[in-house]
Amino acid sequence: MPQTKPFDEHASAYDHWFEENALAYESELQAVRTLLPDCRDPLEVGVGSGRFAGPLGIAAGVEPSRAMADLARRRGIRVVEAAAECLPFDDASFDLVLMVTTICFLDDIGRSFSEAHRVLTAGGYFVVGFLDRETELGGAYEEHKADSVFYRTARFSSSREILAQFARAGFVDLTSVQTIFAAPSTMERLSEAVPGYGTGLFVVMRGRKPLAEARAPR
Repeated sequence: MPQTKPFDEHASAYDHWFEENALAYESELQAVRTLLPDCRDPLEVGVGSGRFAGPLGIAAGVEPSRAMADLARRRGIRVVEAAAECLPFDDASFDLVLMVTTICFLDDIGRSFSEAHRVLTAGGYFVVGFLDRETELGGAYEEHKADSVFYRTARFSSSREILAQFARAGFVDLTSVQTIFAAPSTMERLSEAVPGYGTGLFVVMRGRKPLAEARAPR
């Protein structure tokens, strides 16, 4: 079962973080944009309050927290209340699936990646933004997560673990960028998105669902 209680009870506080940490938020948006392909039918899973879907032009979202879904709807997002592990869509419904700071709250990351793969069209892209546990800042988040009403039950992952999940789900052409090299509350300028992972707190990874194999002529 999705752990929605903190988000239902503190949705406004969660949403306000993006205003209090505007430089970190804009840096994360910029990093996602660097790997976001042109698409016609995008979906954000774990759309939250719509802080990413809105600026990125994604009009459809999935969110298990009703309070967060209502905030996203106010930003013009069409939201279905459901879990990432059981998406209520037909196979090959979207050409892009995005998840941003969602995987640490999931019950089953592998199943959610398989579901993303299922609802993507052949050649479609899966883009995931997350906090890397094995960076210096990520370690601090892990150490102090009990102090956060949102993160106290979170399970942070490393970039290597998420790469393995991409591959296990059948995605190819994996690539990544990273950003946020100082604590968000101390940032004085936008953080550049640079290739790879290992030092930046916020990592964006992208994989592609392989094109369907051509059928042999009869």
